[in-house]
Amino acid sequence: MTYASVFAPNLFAGQVVIVTGGGSGIGRCTAHELAALGARVVLVGRKLDKLQAVASEITQDGGQASLQVCDIRQEEAVKQTVAAVLAEHGRIDGLVNNAGGQYITPLKAISAKGWQAVLDTNLTGGFLMARECFVQAMQHSGGSIVNIVADIWGSMPGMGHSGAARAGMVSFTETAAVEWAGQGVRVNAVAPGYIASSGMDHYPADAAPMLRAMAGTVPLGRFGTESETAAGIVFLLSPAASCSSGSTLRIDGARPQVRLGWPMGEPADAARQRDAVKPFNGFHRAQTPKVFS
Repeated sequence: MTYASVFAPNLFAGQVVIVTGGGSGIGRCTAHELAALGARVVLVGRKLDKLQAVASEITQDGGQASLQVCDIRQEEAVKQTVAAVLAEHGRIDGLVNNAGGQYITPLKAISAKGWQAVLDTNLTGGFLMARECFVQAMQHSGGSIVNIVADIWGSMPGMGHSGAARAGMVSFTETAAVEWAGQGVRVNAVAPGYIASSGMDHYPADAAPMLRAMAGTVPLGRFGTESETAAGIVFLLSPAASCSSGSTLRIDGARPQVRLGWPMGEPADAARQRDAVKPFNGFHRAQTPKVFS
């Protein structure tokens, strides 16, 4: 089986695209789709074994993938990683700033160290990767950057540190889009809502009931898939988005628009709703999060 992308074959032939956090979840799925469309994908992450596993999957499927172990929170490591990609491939056409992470806790219980760790991962690391790709490569040859943020509209109670970091990344996206436009660099963001991804398996077991119930707060009535998120990322990297920069594409089933007192849908409409919004899942290696198994 191969990735069932909705995009044209060989859309990214000859291009080099870095995907941070490419060892799992949305990053893994996006790397697979880009490779299936002809890109030479560079997987970046902290855990060698996870990167190797995904690179092996991609090559087994006929794609091209290499890897770089890097902690994106470390400035010198990021500089060296981008330089190594250029030394190996000679170019960088795209960057998917996907690496991130957070934990569930109320604001009153977040320590300064915990707050800083989440900001370093979700904001500073993405900035460093984007800056170095621009300085070392894209300011000379153009390119496209897609920053992965989150559903921050209406706040993120229980994850205030992540919400602050993601809001910062949205602002960074808009600023970089202006500052780097003259060099032919487009900078956009994708904001996934509730996505059935392996990232959910990192939450504590007692969060499982809450996670399973979240679909009931989405007007479309379900979680999104990794493939639906990857498709948004691929679109923004593609020539079809050549006039899109500084934008944030939400993939969330209209969840932030939920209004108190407005019905989520009558039971009689459930079947029609399911038919109208069937999940797209083109990823032949997709794995259901354990919390839903």
